Amino acid sequence: MAHKVFIDGEAGTTGLQIRDRLQQRSDVELIQIDPARRKEAGARRDAMAAADVAILCLPDGPAKDAVALAEGLDVRFIDASTAHRVDPDWVFGFAELTPDARTAIAGAKYLSNPGCYSTGAIALLAPLVKAGLIAPDEALSINAVSGYTGGGKELIGEYDRGEAPAAFVYALAQKHKHLPEIVKYAGLGARPVFAPSVGNFAQGMAVQIPLHLNGQRNLDNLRAALAAHYDGQRFISVVDAEARVVPTKLNDTNRLEISVHGDAENGCAVLVAVLDNLGKGASGAAVQNLNIMLGTDEGLGL
Repeated sequence: MAHKVFIDGEAGTTGLQIRDRLQQRSDVELIQIDPARRKEAGARRDAMAAADVAILCLPDGPAKDAVALAEGLDVRFIDASTAHRVDPDWVFGFAELTPDARTAIAGAKYLSNPGCYSTGAIALLAPLVKAGLIAPDEALSINAVSGYTGGGKELIGEYDRGEAPAAFVYALAQKHKHLPEIVKYAGLGARPVFAPSVGNFAQGMAVQIPLHLNGQRNLDNLRAALAAHYDGQRFISVVDAEARVVPTKLNDTNRLEISVHGDAENGCAVLVAVLDNLGKGASGAAVQNLNIMLGTDEGLGL
């Protein structure tokens, strides 16, 4: 029997990509409502009542409202918004983060999908904090560039109309919505400085963390710690450093690649994560989490 899934907000960028990944699968039946009724509470509650899993592709406020709307229903949630990412009652859906993450995801009723920037940052930082190569209270900075689809319909429209700049840096007031989850799940005790930017390309992302080398860490042990943590993982791998890092390299995949750059003589390193902001950074991760929750092949549809 097919698992029933309702995507609340399937008309958005993330929702559309999740739908595209699921609609050809014989083991999943998509519960859909008339587009004219997609904002009606009654229609949405009925759809959630019919579903095994509801995937929320909504802004934070409406995502919280959707959970409240489903009170009393036997439905599980995957929330793609920021609303529940640091909520202790919700499982953080980063399957490769810890040895027991998949067990927690498999049993979750409430699961929060990680953000795109935070997926890259946490993938780089968490193993190194755990290995003692980055101190939790170390002063860190994170730089990143993303495709414009991460900015939602309004920004996509600006680029589609040719009205947006070639690139821009934003959120420099240090209130970006991904910072709390980066701090929590990377195991940090101090808030990093985060400088995200957007480029004139639709999808793709590169997250960069500069580090000074010291007596405790060097290029070899940084790479070794990351490689050991992700050894055997299906979607995350540590690769050799290349002269150019291309943010669009992994578009339309659920993969994330990590590389360690730098020079021992000058004492500096840069950690880099490349991913598709709509793949491992959003829709792909949601499908991966759904597969784990349903007990199917983790890579099905990916």
